[in-house]
Amino acid sequence: MAAVIDNATHPAFEKLRSHRIDTLNLDVEEYRHKKTGARHLHLAADNDENVFFVALRTFPMDSTGVAHVLEHTALCGSERYPVRDPFFMMIRRSLNTFMNAFTSSDWTAYPFASMNRKDFDNLLSVYLDSVFFSKLDPLDFAQEGHRLEFETPDDPSTDLVYKGVVYNEMKGAMSSATSQLWQNLSSHLFPTTTYHYNSGGEPDHIVDLSYDDLIRFYRHHYHPSNAIFATYGNIPAHEHHERFEELALKRFDKLDIELPVRDEKRMFAPVRVDQGYGVSEGEDMTNKTHIVVGWLLGHSFDLQENLEGQLLSAILLENSASPLMRALETTDIGQAPSPMCGLEDSNREMTFLCGVEGSEPEKQNDLEKLIESTLEKVAEEGVSEERLEAILHQLELHQREIAGDSFPYGLQLIMSAIAPMVHGGDPVELLDLEPVLATLREKIRDPEFIPGLIRRKLLDNPHRVTLTLRPDDKLDARRQQAIREALAKRKAELTSEEVGQIVDRAKALEERQMRKDDDSILPKVDLTDVPLQMPEPEARFDGDISATVFARGTNGLIYEQVVLPLPALTEEELSVLPYYSALISEVGCGDLDYLQMQDRISAESGGIGASFTAKGRIDDVQDLSGYMIFSGKALARNRTVLTKLLRDVYTSARFDEKDRIREIVAQIRARREQAVTGSGHALAMGAAAQGMSPGAWLSFRLGGLAGIRGTKELDQSLKDPAALDAFCRQLASLHGRIREQAREFLIIGEEEQLPALIDDLKFCWQGDTGVDSSRWKMEPVSFATREAWLTSTQVNFCARAYSTVPVDHPDAAALSVLGGFLRNGYLHRAIREKGGAYGGGAAQDSVNGNFRFFSYRDPRLAETLEDFDKALVWLQETDHEYQELEESILGVIGQMDRPRSPAGAARHAFHNNLFGRSPEQRARFRERVLSVTLDDLKRVAATWLVPEKASTAVVTGPDNRALVEGLGLNIQEL
Repeated sequence: MAAVIDNATHPAFEKLRSHRIDTLNLDVEEYRHKKTGARHLHLAADNDENVFFVALRTFPMDSTGVAHVLEHTALCGSERYPVRDPFFMMIRRSLNTFMNAFTSSDWTAYPFASMNRKDFDNLLSVYLDSVFFSKLDPLDFAQEGHRLEFETPDDPSTDLVYKGVVYNEMKGAMSSATSQLWQNLSSHLFPTTTYHYNSGGEPDHIVDLSYDDLIRFYRHHYHPSNAIFATYGNIPAHEHHERFEELALKRFDKLDIELPVRDEKRMFAPVRVDQGYGVSEGEDMTNKTHIVVGWLLGHSFDLQENLEGQLLSAILLENSASPLMRALETTDIGQAPSPMCGLEDSNREMTFLCGVEGSEPEKQNDLEKLIESTLEKVAEEGVSEERLEAILHQLELHQREIAGDSFPYGLQLIMSAIAPMVHGGDPVELLDLEPVLATLREKIRDPEFIPGLIRRKLLDNPHRVTLTLRPDDKLDARRQQAIREALAKRKAELTSEEVGQIVDRAKALEERQMRKDDDSILPKVDLTDVPLQMPEPEARFDGDISATVFARGTNGLIYEQVVLPLPALTEEELSVLPYYSALISEVGCGDLDYLQMQDRISAESGGIGASFTAKGRIDDVQDLSGYMIFSGKALARNRTVLTKLLRDVYTSARFDEKDRIREIVAQIRARREQAVTGSGHALAMGAAAQGMSPGAWLSFRLGGLAGIRGTKELDQSLKDPAALDAFCRQLASLHGRIREQAREFLIIGEEEQLPALIDDLKFCWQGDTGVDSSRWKMEPVSFATREAWLTSTQVNFCARAYSTVPVDHPDAAALSVLGGFLRNGYLHRAIREKGGAYGGGAAQDSVNGNFRFFSYRDPRLAETLEDFDKALVWLQETDHEYQELEESILGVIGQMDRPRSPAGAARHAFHNNLFGRSPEQRARFRERVLSVTLDDLKRVAATWLVPEKASTAVVTGPDNRALVEGLGLNIQEL
């Protein structure tokens, strides 16, 4: 259905243009606010999930994180809503499907999404006031940015320490070697512009930011003349304009804002840089070096330049058959291609990056020669037209696909349009790729087109940086020592008046954090605004071939899954399963080797893959069942070849290309190790809950901390040819067991595509029904654990878990509400505001039958574990208001009703039913959530969350070894 066009225009705005994009089924409308010059991009679509986004161009010229600290502090109270924390308070009293704020390298944005019009209007009111009329209280700057405090806040005899949410967030973020790699490379590729600096803030520089600096930056940048508004959905543009004008814009005049927006000065010779990154003292530093080469390219907002950059990146790096990716995967210079490989097009000027990790510093020249010789070879030999057509096919598919399973689809479209709006390009061009794809199809017919691109953009481009980032096991100790000395010196120089000011500020901040604001001034939705039940996609069943079929508006794409129950597996086979799932789309198949298969997959589909899923029964988490799923998607015109592709991989994948398998395992290891500093809270929760059900144990063993350690051990062992031989035989044997299983199918597409799709399926799979063999089962799991996992991190991730109940147990609903209740009422204040962690909370996991507390990028450890226990005391001993309960119920319902993409909603419904999560069960759970009482919360906490029965796990740095041993935690080395 086409979007409804409303031609009314608000008198405060002028309409610049309207453009229909049929491939996205929407109309793009551009407006300008007459008085201030503020721009508005409206994507009119027939979608109830309306999105709002306002961005300010922010170009910091230092690494104090001023834009990032401001993003946090702006959301801590405003003129119309002078409460301490309107952002987090609105999260609790809203049915939003998305709420956040982002600091990019050259813009800061405040987006939200909601399917409820009243809720959308509420959030818009708070967001506009927060952005344009922020209070920016000095105490909020101290809390969110940084502050000096005594270790015991009211005792000046204790050491001075740095505290602050952004300070700790960036300590965690910059613990990652990948983050350091990008920041160091950017600083040399962009020596004179804003991209030279870390917009998030370097911890050592954040402490130099003053409150006056923050205020100056706000006044200069946060003005409608520097703002870009964007909206998506079925609310007409003129209705948005009415609200924008009334709530904010009418109070402003035009302001000429000078910002340092310019192109980088070009270098005339390549630069080589050698820098260190911190690893744990005494850690083996063999094969821990990253070497990356980066080039500066043209403007990201020039559509031709952008698409040529994407084309170049795909030709060289799209998959293992791409020449540069193949060279990086197969070389012994490093253990795996760098995670930085590819095109970065979010800045004003694009960068192209490639390199390796798991190398040694002295191999820098070897890598440069390998990259140059590979590029020379491609420039000399060219690229086949078939390969180029496959890449254009991927660009078309990517543009057509309606995403939105993890991030609102409208927000994804807006994010792709924001870079050209910031830098003066045309957002419509980047959304409507059809014309430029047609132009590119013409250009690639010239055999010299691609060789010319490679020479011009890379081989003959001297603005190139080679960065060698080597491990240094003394770096963190030197940094910590420098901080301690600087703080000791600072303390020695304090006057008695300054000592008093530090103590008084700490006291004032705590009083502010403990103060209960009058939140009645904030708008809200309540339980009467909650729909009784969200509609579910309707399926039909084709018994001839056991196919569940969904007709959905997929914008010309089709989706297929082959689903089969896992056969009975040995412990050894189970441990191989994650590698089997990852490898099956990366190896050869039938007569084709893995390189030919990579080309085939790219030409015929939008990607295929395999995954393993396991859940307990709705009434018994100890009774686990599991399924193997082979998935693929394609443009509808490729439905027949997709069906055959999936069938071929399912039946004929082969595991005899040993070098290839060895390479992929090394890449899996690298990806898993990098995930620790970004997902430490989830990994800690998984470790704490490992003994509470088979599903929790399996998650920990295969995908959690134990799985990461197991991957490191496997990668090391496969250097032995005999071990590699045995591993390949295991994979082949497992594949033989899996492909014999009886199977069913999931088919998703538009109504008119489905009959032919089902016919293809029946023809392709005729006569092959598989056998119902004995199904995989696991023994019950029940044990407590107390563990500390040590890795290179400057911050901590803490978790505590309790064994609870499955989803259909009457207490599951109250436990689900309890998670939000504890976070909102106690944990957010104790762990984030007072403790300085980036985040903390609690949640019930009814799939695996446990309740978990967690903290994220946390400067504290023992104190946070104490706060988990204190939250339960607070629950029982405090008189609570009904509104707090209502807010937590809204949070659970909002999560249940979160919209998905058309295909994602169908997949979700199918897999729910696969594990007994029927519509009736989900309706039952929803009714229970809506009827939870405060007494229920206290009762389920007293019943299930008994501190003596808790399991605990933390992810921390080696410096805390003595501390965690003192807490009685068993040390685990990652």
